[in-house]
Amino acid sequence: MSPATDRASFVRRLSWTTVVPVVALVVLGATWGRHLAPVLNVVVALVLAAAVLAAVHHAEVVAHRVGEPFGSLVLAVAVTVIEVALIVTLMISGGDDTATLARDTVFAAVMITCNGIAGLSLFLGARRYGMSVFNAEGSGAALATVATVATLSLVLPTFTTSRPGPQFSGSQLTFAAVASLVLYAAFVTTQTVRNRDFFLPVPTPDTDDPAEEHAEPPTNREAGISLLLLLAALVAVVGLAKIESPVIEDTVAAFGFPQSFVGVVIALLVLLPETIAASRAALRNNLQISLNLAYGSALASIGLTIPVIAIASIWLEGPLLLGLGATQMVLLALTVVVGALTVVPGRATRLQGVVHLVLLAGFLFLAVNP
Repeated sequence: MSPATDRASFVRRLSWTTVVPVVALVVLGATWGRHLAPVLNVVVALVLAAAVLAAVHHAEVVAHRVGEPFGSLVLAVAVTVIEVALIVTLMISGGDDTATLARDTVFAAVMITCNGIAGLSLFLGARRYGMSVFNAEGSGAALATVATVATLSLVLPTFTTSRPGPQFSGSQLTFAAVASLVLYAAFVTTQTVRNRDFFLPVPTPDTDDPAEEHAEPPTNREAGISLLLLLAALVAVVGLAKIESPVIEDTVAAFGFPQSFVGVVIALLVLLPETIAASRAALRNNLQISLNLAYGSALASIGLTIPVIAIASIWLEGPLLLGLGATQMVLLALTVVVGALTVVPGRATRLQGVVHLVLLAGFLFLAVNP
């Protein structure tokens, strides 16, 4: 290898996505257990956001190595790990005040993915190409699984009678956690093994063919480095989120928003990179990848978060309230119905995208003004 090639390779390795996880770990070590001034809190927040973006970038590198639909699965799981870490760290530090945090965050993630990410992708794809085309079989199966897991984990606790309030008993929570894992495992098996073709992009003559689509997959060594940097970034996100948790709660209170809006902030934070990735896929006329990311993230958010929270509830103090309120259940039901009508034909126009985006706007408005 020539010196010029060595230098080019060295520069690539020193990109911001390589530096940020290391810097984030250094910042975590320097600020852990300390009371920070407002300016330092802003710096930590910026590093936290950069670490989230870096984590998803390295997940994309690993995803490029393993290919679709494994790539979407890697991204969804990476984002969900970040989400679960934020929920658990905030619940440990918040006590009884965070009894509904898991419910609020998971429900916000479902609304953002099924309406925000899916709606924006549908709108962008249809706006550029006139019609967005995707596999109805795969997207329909994913949406059906999301609806089932959401109902078992977030709707039923409102109607059970073993415990007062919208919460499960210990055995009911165990059943919901096991059912979530079983359904998620069945979906992953279907997506990656038995019916993998249902989740592959539909080839169309209008599909853009940008240079990155022809890029060679990273080597095993490059993918291994990205995997290590991904783990480092996730560790940094968990720690920095713990440091920033009082700031998030104080900011929400300062604006006069309900405490439940903290869950919305968490979901918006961790799903921003996912939204960018899905939008880029839609603009390349690969809407199936966008829907894989949207519904895969929604399913992972519930299917992995609920079991982790169920285990964490053993040592967490205070009740764990998972049941949705009447307004939230109406929004969830409307999202499932509209989503089903969107995916069944296997193609969509800008109208479907606008409908989903308006549903997201309604959710955000009611989260601020319940």
